[in-house]
Amino acid sequence: MPLPVPVLPEGVDPAWLPPEAFRPLGSRRVLVRGSGPLVETVHGEVAEACARFGGRAVREDGPGDTEYDVVLELTDDDPDRLEEEGYTYLREDGRTTVTAAGGAGLLYGLFHLVRLDETAFRRERRKEAHRPTPALRMVDHWDNVAVHPVMGQVERGYAGGSLFWEDGRARGDLERVRAYGRLLAACGINAVAVNNVNVHETEAHLLTDRIGEVAAIADALRPYGIRTHLSVTFAAPVVLGGLPTADPLDEAVREWWAGAVRDVYGAIGDFGGFVVKADSEGQPGPFSYGRSHADGANMLAAALAPHGGTVHWRAFVYNHTQDWRDRSTDRARAAYEHFAPLDGEFAANAVLQVKHGPMDFQVREPVSPVLGAMPHTRLAVEVQATQEYTGQQRHVCWLGPMWSEALRFRPEGERGPQVGELADGLVAVSNVGDDPFWTGHPLAQANLYTFGRLAWQPDADPHRLLDEWIGLTFGPAPEHLAAGLRAALSGSWRTYEKYTAPLGVGFMVQPGHHYGPSVDGYEYSPWGTYHFADRDGIGVDRSAATGTGYAAQYGKPWAEVYESPDTCPDELLLFFHHVPYEHVLHSGKTVIQHIYDTHFEGVAEVEEARRVWAGLADLVDPARHARGAERYEEQLRGAREWRDQINSYFLRKSGIPDRQGRRIY
Repeated sequence: MPLPVPVLPEGVDPAWLPPEAFRPLGSRRVLVRGSGPLVETVHGEVAEACARFGGRAVREDGPGDTEYDVVLELTDDDPDRLEEEGYTYLREDGRTTVTAAGGAGLLYGLFHLVRLDETAFRRERRKEAHRPTPALRMVDHWDNVAVHPVMGQVERGYAGGSLFWEDGRARGDLERVRAYGRLLAACGINAVAVNNVNVHETEAHLLTDRIGEVAAIADALRPYGIRTHLSVTFAAPVVLGGLPTADPLDEAVREWWAGAVRDVYGAIGDFGGFVVKADSEGQPGPFSYGRSHADGANMLAAALAPHGGTVHWRAFVYNHTQDWRDRSTDRARAAYEHFAPLDGEFAANAVLQVKHGPMDFQVREPVSPVLGAMPHTRLAVEVQATQEYTGQQRHVCWLGPMWSEALRFRPEGERGPQVGELADGLVAVSNVGDDPFWTGHPLAQANLYTFGRLAWQPDADPHRLLDEWIGLTFGPAPEHLAAGLRAALSGSWRTYEKYTAPLGVGFMVQPGHHYGPSVDGYEYSPWGTYHFADRDGIGVDRSAATGTGYAAQYGKPWAEVYESPDTCPDELLLFFHHVPYEHVLHSGKTVIQHIYDTHFEGVAEVEEARRVWAGLADLVDPARHARGAERYEEQLRGAREWRDQINSYFLRKSGIPDRQGRRIY
């Protein structure tokens, strides 16, 4: 029987899967051939589209009925090495055919047709094979089961409460979770972690006596090929099992984990595995027992291996009790120092999850050197779709170009492989909540969609993916609408960078909630020191010759490029070097004039984007447009605040006036 398409609650935005997106498919005669749960999902999608738009959906060939416009076929043969998730697409002799060797591939092939719109059914196309580059494409939710007194329902979440949890339990009606799985599958995501990496006591019990609640969520996501993962505390044998230790080499600890994992797979047969944050920001880990991160990860990997599970071990480990007066301490060095020496020591089903930059999802960072330093370890690149440091989904900041730059980075130089080729997976911290628009700001949906499509093909042009999202979300519309949306989104990351932290400086934010400017907010805190601004200059000396030595963590040619201010790219200058305010950039401007100019430019660009959005009112759904207009007002207010505080601070610090004579508050 076909699986019914999820029904969204009234008032919830359909995002990039509005019914109209299925019109070209649903107005034709479509054959779905094959068997299996995901094939039934495909059949349900096709049947719903045909019922809505007048086409005909056929589950198998009927007697004498061989005239089909579209064939979606599961085959026993796999000459194109499609495996479970790949598919082929062919348009020949007036028929469009999608063939897959696995149910997931057929599902992805269906959504490929939806993306192509009418072009999938009009012109001849030779057979194309499509398969994901990395096998793992995952979203991590930092959702708390119970509302946390400090972190709330969703830590670093800017789109309402949790999709999964309510009043301390799993939601009773999980239809919207099923709809969420559908959105994820449509952009290529195949895995979700359903709870916070900072595992609180309530979340810890999801591993044992409350695993049934996780199973219910997994049941809702499974029809769209989404495997469910769980964040666990390393101290679970103590917290849940009553053992006196969580030492990963202790046999009783290993047996406890093996038993717990057996029970998990008894409840969720296709469970994906664990996500672990250990020895980081107060979370327990193997350091307490004199063990390494490889010891900790491999202990969990051994428990998961018999069941086909994976442990995702986060590399976000650093000293968060620093002395700001000690300039030799450098948070950026930490991940490399902790993990690079362990290359080759991690189990085959252990994945080291590495943030794309060495710090914490700042608006501009270099690519983490860890991603080029561990060729014998499975690595996943972690990015942050929820915009903790990039406007918190109140500001438009499309991150596709940032992520693309990181994924295209070549750690060994121009002849070496790209990061996207080295990675076994891509992981994004979720930007979704129970908000009617899923992401708070309706334009922030573009970040989740772009992540999923980049996770499928890391070297894809992000601007092409943006056009895909616009076409799906807003449907056939005047070019004026598409052009306006491109104008508002395509340069928004660099606009945000212009009016916030300049030239690779980070963390100029209000402590705790991280929204809004505070130049010295973290400068004298135990979490690190980030700009070292004084009357003579600004920036962190991370050179090998005179600084913290971080630049030397890169191989050639990057260690040499970053070592000198003369060769370091402008956009990263202050990340790697402390320079005078009148240091001349490659652009020809001084550092201080760059700060003044970009902050004024950033505000002007937000004003223009707000004007463009206002001009689209007649072309955009009224509720969606009203939410966007409200958020643009806040973005403009925030951009002006950033401009005035940053420029005023550095005018006072440097004593050097703006050459253009503009008023600086």
